[in-house]
Amino acid sequence: MRDEFVDLVCWGTSAQVAAVMVGTAQCRATPVRWWRDAGGVKLSNGRAHAVSDPVVDWDGTVGRSLTMAERAEIQAGLRAGWSQHTIAARISRSQSVVSREIKRHRGPGGEYHATLAHTRAHQSRRRPKDTKLERNPALAARIETWMDDGWSPKLIADMLARERPDDHTGRVSHETIYRALYVQAGGGLRQDLARQLSTKRTARKARGSGVRGLKATYRDALRISERPAEVADRAVPGHWEGDLIKGAKGASQVGTLVERSTRFVILLHLPERATADVVARQMIAQMSLLPAHLRRSITWDRGSELAAYDHIQLNLQAPVYFADPHSPWQRGSNESTNRLLRHWLAKGSDLSGYSADELATIADKLNSRPRPTLDYRTPAQALNDLLNAA
Repeated sequence: MRDEFVDLVCWGTSAQVAAVMVGTAQCRATPVRWWRDAGGVKLSNGRAHAVSDPVVDWDGTVGRSLTMAERAEIQAGLRAGWSQHTIAARISRSQSVVSREIKRHRGPGGEYHATLAHTRAHQSRRRPKDTKLERNPALAARIETWMDDGWSPKLIADMLARERPDDHTGRVSHETIYRALYVQAGGGLRQDLARQLSTKRTARKARGSGVRGLKATYRDALRISERPAEVADRAVPGHWEGDLIKGAKGASQVGTLVERSTRFVILLHLPERATADVVARQMIAQMSLLPAHLRRSITWDRGSELAAYDHIQLNLQAPVYFADPHSPWQRGSNESTNRLLRHWLAKGSDLSGYSADELATIADKLNSRPRPTLDYRTPAQALNDLLNAA
């Protein structure tokens, strides 16, 4: 009965309905105890307490992850009293894999449930994950209060460690605080707190690292794999992709930004050398004209021109994600748009001669061009619909 209840909840049935199905609806404490002893995942408040993200493909695998069938074999072996060595041999896995699996997913009651282990593994793979401070608003509020009083992240981390030496959930390292301020826009702390630090820096300065160059610059940057799922399906507007269009011998350039859902284009006027400060200044000036709900994120490649990405994140309150090296298809909307822009910004030409007004005219022409992907509406019309709806 207990196993049946756990299985039903893991498959997406609400706990209330599952209790009725197994015949324990009259005693509410029993299914609650079963779920707790099994080490159950947190249930959502809606739908009478159901798993918020149940597994859809129970037969599918991710990389080298254990399958549901293998986890069922582990459950059966443990209940039959088999050794871990025997279980590992039966599923053709190493004993260390079985040992880690049992240790990771065995509940407080000592039982291992295959469906629950599969559900927990599925949820642990979700990206992006909430930061520790996002999961603990009370802790974030304490840190914000101390920083408003001039405390340094190191002092805050030390005091939290002294207060709770054995409670890791109630404390954070100073690195976690710095990451929330400089790397993870909206990572659980107010972004203006960076100005409360004694240095008053809006960007963190790396020190004494053996990693140099662009690799060091983007060491703490957000990767494209960390983008929310809503970016990929284009269902939510406000996610942008960007790059530089280069002129003859790479001596001149124009910055391009395209919104993924409407294909609306913004061109950045970069008549001087495209240093990180110049690109950041132009991007902040252009995108600040947009309402907040239309600048949710930016995706760029790992070029030196966006080395001031943390400054962009702080001013626009929008995270900047970086595509993997040598992977232009990960910014497909931007690559397609750049090909269209070559009608005006031809390869091998000198792009420094274009004025800001001329670039705005080119952008207007492209934004007024009907697009098959928009059911032959123009990007300008699509963006205007979003502004009117807001």
